[in-house]
Amino acid sequence: MLAAGASSRMGRPKATLTTGPGGRTFVGAILETLVAAGVSDVRVVVAPGLDSFTEDGVANPDPSAGMLSSVQCGLRAFAETPQAVLVWPVDHPLVRVDSVVAMIAAYRESDAPVVVPTYGGRRGHPVLFAARLIPELLGADPGRGAREVVHAHGDRIELATNDPGVIEDVDTPDDYARLFGIKLPPSRGDA
Repeated sequence: MLAAGASSRMGRPKATLTTGPGGRTFVGAILETLVAAGVSDVRVVVAPGLDSFTEDGVANPDPSAGMLSSVQCGLRAFAETPQAVLVWPVDHPLVRVDSVVAMIAAYRESDAPVVVPTYGGRRGHPVLFAARLIPELLGADPGRGAREVVHAHGDRIELATNDPGVIEDVDTPDDYARLFGIKLPPSRGDA
């Protein structure tokens, strides 16, 4: 799970936002979804100093290098190479369990190198990468991102879902208010 970004448009760390009054944090919601989908080995990549936020935390020493730098930190944190990895930005907390289960099943049935969920013809998150792509991800230029690895594999699966959560990206306070019905108080930087 990628939670090391600056959250500059949100004005506060997205990982600590909740899914509603008394709700779980975005990290907690995604972890629950992963566990319910049968994923047992998780790494949450966070900014320096936040690695105690979750027991699965791995600090990215330079999150400003881009999202792929967080993917690379997470991959290096596995003691053993997993069969596949789900790359899941923390600002997509509404993905349903059945979507994740369907992605894993599509991978297992096809051995596709990449599985990308879609909704309404739009690609979303999380993205599943087969273990054989881990060296590509580790060797890719963080400035260019994982998208380059995805597009290098024309044999990827773009899995149609009925889950708007795969494309619901919570980047701004307006996004948060639209999805959760909660207006965030001004961040310290806004005061």
